Amino acid sequence: MPEPVLRIDGLQKHFGGVIVTDDVTLDIARGELHAIIGPNGAGKTTLINQISGLIAPAAGTIKFTGVDVTYMPANQRAALGLARTFQITSVLPGFSTLENVALAVQARVGTSFRFFGRADREQFVNDAAIAALAEVGLADRGEVVAAHLSYGEKRGLELAMALAMRPKLLLLDEPMAGIGRKESESLIGVLRQLKGRFSMLLIEHDMNAVFALADRISVMTYGRILATGQPDTIRSNPQVVTAYLGEGLE
Repeated sequence: MPEPVLRIDGLQKHFGGVIVTDDVTLDIARGELHAIIGPNGAGKTTLINQISGLIAPAAGTIKFTGVDVTYMPANQRAALGLARTFQITSVLPGFSTLENVALAVQARVGTSFRFFGRADREQFVNDAAIAALAEVGLADRGEVVAAHLSYGEKRGLELAMALAMRPKLLLLDEPMAGIGRKESESLIGVLRQLKGRFSMLLIEHDMNAVFALADRISVMTYGRILATGQPDTIRSNPQVVTAYLGEGLE
């Protein structure tokens, strides 16, 4: 059986006396889109912060592509192929859409910072950036200053920046947050196109997106994994139904 791209065993984290992740164990197969759902305060963002290296766990292990990264800095995890988007967009508003993605390409290949009109010296950076923008439907928005993009376009730009890192695993932290239905449907279409080509861990409150996209779903509550399974199994799980009564699970 192929080794999973991500394996988490017994992960724990507490802030003061509050346990935020409590013996979390899960794995993500290569090429899988695995969604984690749960109410606010369930520990989802703390979990993804531990996976990406922003927070160190109190106990447990995180293995990424077979490498123990439990206490590895975030930049070293990124170099191994771990890329993340955030709940709040983290683009550079004064730079063009193309420049934002080109900076991500430069971070991956280690070239020096330059402005991007110098095509004779940095054409491969521009080409990689343009390709990433095309993946998310922003190929015609490259010259637009990021501050002038719609919020949904900024979410797409952040995804393009993550793709420019050529990740082995994409950590998507509520990519649908704050965007309208039309933009949400567009982003679902983009993620559907990326399925199978990239392993993805999706944290999301939009249940339409989750059940449209996920190969497997883990339900998190009170810092623990309540259940993991395929979408139909999760939808009909009595424990999940009981735990989410009134929480908008569809």
